[in-house]
Amino acid sequence: MDIKEPISIDDFKKKRKEILQSKSEEQAKKSFLDRLAVWITEHVGSMGFFMIIFTWTAIWLGWNILAPKNARFDPFPGFVLWLFISNMIQLFLMPLIMIGQNVQSRHADLRAEVDLKINMQAELETETILSHLEYQNKMIIQILKDIEKKTT
Repeated sequence: MDIKEPISIDDFKKKRKEILQSKSEEQAKKSFLDRLAVWITEHVGSMGFFMIIFTWTAIWLGWNILAPKNARFDPFPGFVLWLFISNMIQLFLMPLIMIGQNVQSRHADLRAEVDLKINMQAELETETILSHLEYQNKMIIQILKDIEKKTT
């Protein structure tokens, strides 16, 4: 009678370590440009950046409308109106979209964290069950070996 032992919990743990190592190795492989893009997204997608750009545009527009004529670098109404309208569209949409993406990302991170905790709990429960099953399998295998010895 050929009796195979089931996969042990240690084997499952080794596989889990391999998965976690491959994930951390993948994160470590991020290029400089990937890290730069993340940095820009985090800093440009903030209300502080939005306020800086808004203030700069207001000062620029105010200077070109209210400053003495010889001090204006882009006299009104020249390109000021066109640039103002295009800048307002960019100023309001780009940072707000990025802020929204950052907020959504934070929510996704929180959901992922909760999912991870639930998965870890389920993994612990599964390990407990596997531990019990492993113990029972050892007992059954031992009983079968004892019966096999008695019958031969």
